[in-house]
Amino acid sequence: MAGQRRLSVRMGRAARALTAARVAAWYTAMRKFDDPEEIIIAPSILAADWSRLAEEVARAIRGGADWLHLDVMDGHFVDNISFGPQFVQTLTSTNDFFYDVHLMIERPDHYLDRFIKAGADNLTVHVEADHDVAESLRRIRAAGVKAGLSLRPETDFSLVEPYLDQIDLLLVMTVVPGFGGQKFMLETMASVAAAKKYREARGLSFHIEVDGGIYAETAVIARDHGANVLVAGTAAFGAPDMTAAVRALRG
Repeated sequence: MAGQRRLSVRMGRAARALTAARVAAWYTAMRKFDDPEEIIIAPSILAADWSRLAEEVARAIRGGADWLHLDVMDGHFVDNISFGPQFVQTLTSTNDFFYDVHLMIERPDHYLDRFIKAGADNLTVHVEADHDVAESLRRIRAAGVKAGLSLRPETDFSLVEPYLDQIDLLLVMTVVPGFGGQKFMLETMASVAAAKKYREARGLSFHIEVDGGIYAETAVIARDHGANVLVAGTAAFGAPDMTAAVRALRG
């Protein structure tokens, strides 16, 4: 029912006719939340050609990507600024894809409703940000949106443990958040492995996502440690053949 409500909101907001195939693709992406072992490829829009965004998103869809990853940065929580709710709504109103929105912002609680209204399918907030983490997760889920929690490379895994039974996805940053093109930090695999162990020991079903320095070679490492959602920027949008790139990331 939550998925139907989300799609109904999106259909009502967008002045366009949806084909059966596009609706089916959206529901397929939603169903992938049922299996935390299934490999999901999420190209990062930061690496796309912003002068032709609709075409770039369509290229990702045709290339076999499962989700689209959107990094929202406010210039405070991280030392960079990207885009806001209006940008997200522009994408969700023109492409029926699964939008994985990562809020790298100081006060995510202040902006949750705006990104929910913009059409986010998953909203991830940081454990280090200035907000009531449990309340933010509750609000996201109450709106029928999937809830994610993220931690920086230097953050101890113990800080996210109290919330792991309240989330649909845990995002382990594998670079220092804020800029693309950084080298994959192997030491972050300790948190990925810890998340998998914690999930299995308690019978939970959240997805484990990694973001930063993900290419075919590092995707193997992340998968071997327990990650199943792979965010890739340059490796996906920078590839001349998106289909081949997605296949290589999926392994």
